[in-house]
Amino acid sequence: MITDGAPSRSSLFKQRVLKWPWPLLPPVVWMTAFFFLPLVLVFAVSFASRGVYGGVEWTFTATNYAVLLDPLYARIYLRSLILAALTTALCLLIGFPLAYYIARAPVRRQGVWLLLVIVPFWTNFLVRTYAWMFLLRSDGPLNAMLLRLGIIETPLQVLHTDLAVLIGLVYGYLPFMVLPLYAAIVRLDRSVVEAAWDLYASGPTVFRRVVVPLIRPGIVAGCLLVFIPSLGAYITPDLLGGARSMMIGNLVQHEYLVVRDWPFGSAISFALVAVVVVALAGYAKYGGLFEDQVPR
Repeated sequence: MITDGAPSRSSLFKQRVLKWPWPLLPPVVWMTAFFFLPLVLVFAVSFASRGVYGGVEWTFTATNYAVLLDPLYARIYLRSLILAALTTALCLLIGFPLAYYIARAPVRRQGVWLLLVIVPFWTNFLVRTYAWMFLLRSDGPLNAMLLRLGIIETPLQVLHTDLAVLIGLVYGYLPFMVLPLYAAIVRLDRSVVEAAWDLYASGPTVFRRVVVPLIRPGIVAGCLLVFIPSLGAYITPDLLGGARSMMIGNLVQHEYLVVRDWPFGSAISFALVAVVVVALAGYAKYGGLFEDQVPR
């Protein structure tokens, strides 16, 4: 018997159904089917063995991860981490002044500047990378200009070096740093900065203790958007670096398509995932990712 005022089971069920986040169902199904399940499959393959003629033999082994301890692969991982870190630092160093200038420009001009920032995306990334190959080669416009100005006597060998890879990565991922920084700076309350000036704080102090903490979410987002794809970059190091500047992405492609060792390629991929997760966890803990208060 149902007492007056007490909800029935059907009404409780309807309330629970209505409270369920149904709009999240399509993206959850999509991510599960096309991201999580393939990721689990690749993880399982990383513990298998390579067949005689390629392919996968389902014999459990951890040899693929043990091989990664070889100094050859350790150097490739170290090079990838250094190049990704330098790319992130240079993008932040270049992107912050640009984002600050755009955010403080008149509103009618901000759209023009943002359009110029995203214009490179209108051209295929492969085509833009080939353009850098033309610019950086020994007989390219860069060396021709330096020779004509008398700055150098012999052409510089920039192409197929780590420097060429770094230039290409910074060029390719700079907009991913500028846009989050702009979004954070444009929301910065100028009255807070003016209050710091009124309290006789110096310029570096205002920047370090007021501006940076307030735009920290934009800095974090920009660094993540640059560091993660730079670490797994493939086209840029393949074309601008060649065999001398192999990165993790090139190593994965080599193992999958050339050597046809899918288990070892999967192990390399998951070792890269582990490196990224550890880096993000360390930054979240020591970099103030989840700290919203302005430091004193």
